[in-house]
Amino acid sequence: MFWIHILLLLIIIFIGIRYGGVAFGLLGGFGVSILVFGFGVTPGNPPVNVMLIILAVVAASATLEATGGLDLLVTYAERLLRNHPQYVVYLGPLCTYSLTVLVGTGHSVYPLLPVIYDVAYKQGIRPERPLAVSTIASQMGITASPIAAAAAVVMATAVDNNLAIGLVDVLKVTIPATFIGVMASATWSLKRGKDMDKDIKFLERMKDPDFAKQVQGGMGKKTNKKMNKNAKKGLFIFLGGILAVILLALFSKFLLPKGVGMSVAIQFMMLSVGAIIVFFTNVNPKDISNSNVFNAGMVAVLIIFGIAWLSDTIIGVHKDYLISLVSGMVESWPWTFAIAMFIVSIFLKSQAAVLTIMLPLGFLLKIQPEVLLGVLPSCYAYFFFPFYPSDLAAISFDRTGTTRIGKFVFNHSFMLPGLIGVWTATIVGYFLSVSVFSL
Repeated sequence: MFWIHILLLLIIIFIGIRYGGVAFGLLGGFGVSILVFGFGVTPGNPPVNVMLIILAVVAASATLEATGGLDLLVTYAERLLRNHPQYVVYLGPLCTYSLTVLVGTGHSVYPLLPVIYDVAYKQGIRPERPLAVSTIASQMGITASPIAAAAAVVMATAVDNNLAIGLVDVLKVTIPATFIGVMASATWSLKRGKDMDKDIKFLERMKDPDFAKQVQGGMGKKTNKKMNKNAKKGLFIFLGGILAVILLALFSKFLLPKGVGMSVAIQFMMLSVGAIIVFFTNVNPKDISNSNVFNAGMVAVLIIFGIAWLSDTIIGVHKDYLISLVSGMVESWPWTFAIAMFIVSIFLKSQAAVLTIMLPLGFLLKIQPEVLLGVLPSCYAYFFFPFYPSDLAAISFDRTGTTRIGKFVFNHSFMLPGLIGVWTATIVGYFLSVSVFSL
């Protein structure tokens, strides 16, 4: 029955890939219904704590976007890129990574992609070099963000397993590990592909006036938005809120009342940040619910709700069989759990969903907490198939055509930067967690 239920999960995932977005969550709930009514299985527990944290963080981030504060962050990043164009292969991914760490979502990458293209092309740098690694970096920043759902999943799962793993324990591993991974991927990207003046295929295409016009279309435009006071106020309050969350995590023993966990504190703290922004900026609440961040966040909540609930149901009913199946391998080579997370992430387009599914399994298999923390960066692998929105956006913004999907699908622009970045981060994270920051 285990393999029949796993087959059901795979079918649900593959159908979800076809429809995308909200359909993942709806199909997950449908899978739970099949298990309950078709197989008589008792449903597992939906990840309520994780969903509540995501809701709170999304509400605060969406409020920031409604004030124009997110645009202001992007403007600062654009100035940095245009002032130092020769370093765009490093600065591009550094900016997208930092935005994700600050805002808690990789969807903040979209406004920066055309800027990265523009800066690279004007500098004579192959646009594929910074664009591909920048989209990878924007997703790698999720496990390094103090307000992203990934850290919340780790803390909530640790509480469920009676382990004292806090936000600081997570970040002191994931921040240096993912940063080193991003820089390793950017360093490899410095010389990837031919320079534009030596790319014969590109030079031949440039002889076509229409193609040349398309490549250079929009060049020379520089964003010079005048941000209103609300944008600055909103950004200041939001960054202050993130700092408060970090300080609360550092001194939780002294600042939090007895019985109040950090995962719950993040919920009311981030809702409070959104409320303070509303008070001081008078932002229209309708603009909050209509923002891109809000819509993307609600989709993420539904995906986690359905798919994680389905997987928890399957794991719960087959707990003993799962332990007997893989416990020997995990005991001998605990790091192989990273490979399992990577494979699951290829099909699930949410790192929080992957962690919600896999971390309880890791604790069930009695893998050391240090190992689980160390391999957290391996929960990002959805670059494997180049159909994630940020990857497709990078392809569309690169009018030279250097950022592309290959003839064989897998030989696309994001594969090697992704593999280099994720596995470098995973190896570094494993070393840091097991050897340096042991709990």
